[in-house]
Amino acid sequence: MLNIYNLSVAFQGSFLFQGITFQLNGGDRVGLVGKNGAGKSTLLKIISGDQEYDKGQIATDKEISVGFLRQDIDFVQGRNVLEESYQAFEQIKSLELQLDQINHDLATRTDYESDGYTELIERLSDVQNQYEIHGGYNYQGDTERILLGLGFKRSDFEKQTDTFSGGWRMRIELAKLLLQNHDVLLLDEPTNHLDIESILWLEEFLKAFSGAVVLVSHDRMFLDQVTNRTIEISLGRIYDIPKSYSKYLVARNELRGQQLAAQKNQQKQIDQTAKLIEKFRAKASKATMAQSLIKKLDKIDRIEVDEDDNSVMTLRFPLSKTPGKVVAVVEGASKNYGDHVVLNEIDLRIDRDSKTAFVGQNGQGKSTLAKMIVGELKHQGSIILGHNVEIGYFAQNQAEYLEGSKTVEETMIDAADERTRPRVRDILGAFLFRGEEVDKYVRVLSGGERNRLALAKLLLQPFNVLVMDEPTNHLDIKSKNVLKEALLNFQGTLIVVSHDRDFLQGLTNVVYEFKDSTIRQYLGDIDYFLEQRNISHLRDAERRTVPDKLSKQKPSSTQHDPDRQKELKFLQNRLSKLEVKVSKVEKELKDMDQALALNYEKTTADGDFYKKYESKKTSLKDLMGQWEEASLKLEKHSRI
Repeated sequence: MLNIYNLSVAFQGSFLFQGITFQLNGGDRVGLVGKNGAGKSTLLKIISGDQEYDKGQIATDKEISVGFLRQDIDFVQGRNVLEESYQAFEQIKSLELQLDQINHDLATRTDYESDGYTELIERLSDVQNQYEIHGGYNYQGDTERILLGLGFKRSDFEKQTDTFSGGWRMRIELAKLLLQNHDVLLLDEPTNHLDIESILWLEEFLKAFSGAVVLVSHDRMFLDQVTNRTIEISLGRIYDIPKSYSKYLVARNELRGQQLAAQKNQQKQIDQTAKLIEKFRAKASKATMAQSLIKKLDKIDRIEVDEDDNSVMTLRFPLSKTPGKVVAVVEGASKNYGDHVVLNEIDLRIDRDSKTAFVGQNGQGKSTLAKMIVGELKHQGSIILGHNVEIGYFAQNQAEYLEGSKTVEETMIDAADERTRPRVRDILGAFLFRGEEVDKYVRVLSGGERNRLALAKLLLQPFNVLVMDEPTNHLDIKSKNVLKEALLNFQGTLIVVSHDRDFLQGLTNVVYEFKDSTIRQYLGDIDYFLEQRNISHLRDAERRTVPDKLSKQKPSSTQHDPDRQKELKFLQNRLSKLEVKVSKVEKELKDMDQALALNYEKTTADGDFYKKYESKKTSLKDLMGQWEEASLKLEKHSRI
């Protein structure tokens, strides 16, 4: 399907990677891993055709389509969610315009017996055939299905794209990519802006995808669920093993262990041969044998052990003056966006030296409360900060505030004061920006490198309270561990928003779960929270629906309530009947389109044809609305 041979890319005089070779085939779901700056995003850009390479070849089968989920998106203003999503169907939309024009021409012309009119009828048939082949009768339903899978509500479809955050706009871009039926999908951190339900949906979508997938992700669980092959970029070379990430790590360690053992045995042989050479050299009668042994030693192919890239950033957060015993008191705090209530009458207290985690599904107010505490959002109720409180804040989209036209060093110098400016180079070095790397423009940095730079900026000003919103996004696994260690050693107060269980494990001593505009406190770490909720994964707490596992463990009240059972059965039957009706109307519309294409004059002779056609379309829309309403009711009753 796609072959990469002897590929090399140089940057500022040194190779980012050199002589890498691999092949992608249908069914391959590759996890592309490596530390930040290793070249993962660069490799995706090269495969997609967005970036040139210095040496090597990229060969593809004919008619291979490659789709690339870029981190930088640029939507045209004035489009709603559906309109923007429909941009995935350029050919279908073009055919729709042709159909509209042909139908308009047929309706306005009266030369029914002319050759031109006949040609127009034939062209209508051809265009309609093309329209059907390309999925013109299905694309609207497919679009809605994927948008709903990625967390959008039907009420969001008509909203303008510029009213959504960057994360939700990225979901639209992902939806467009998945709708285009590419042969190869290149996904750069696709889960960064998804809630758990959407991640689970994407997992199932990718596992069923028949083409090839190459994805960059630092979500270990996501990699293990989706991938069947791992390619690691390390120190300019690749390691390619047909296993998911966790199994790859085991295999990689085993391989290195075998290399070390073989190298040790070889070195023993070399040492023994060297001793014999020294022994024989002293005797004239053995000189010929000594020379023979020397030649043999020179011909030995020395076993090399794969070198590990163990470079990690050094991170230690500065502590300012000691604050009062109580850091923050939140009383009756509420926040709404129009009619949507995110938080309602929230009360909590943050004590000095506590380490607090905010968990729960996306959209429940975790980031909102964090912004309210640091003073970035207006709200109802009161939030009072304690005596001598100095806050350091790392926003979820912190890296987006960095100016692409500045270099790494300029970014730091502009943010520093007289006290910290002389330390800029040292701080950057601690975050692996060394030598010429400080002269890189921010726009060429990878997502992980931008996050490291944003973290480095935090060290320019001391604080005693640190609020961090999804700080591990884009960070490689080693950098995550370094950050966690730094937070464990931080002597101040910590508030962290995260959905990463591995990261939170052992880090915090208080957990607040956000759900249905309220919060609930758990006095323990993330493992205690999961134990109290009787779940094994943080993912389960973030789902919009109750997992099947929980339903089996604890029978719902529905099982013992005949009225609720009856209602549930009624809704299930109604949903099935609606699905049958939708299918029937869709088929009738398709038949009407075909009749129009095959015999336009006869079909339109019925003066009520277009009236009936529009009536069917209206009926289909109403049925889809009823189906959505019934689905929501069924979901609600299933959770009772």
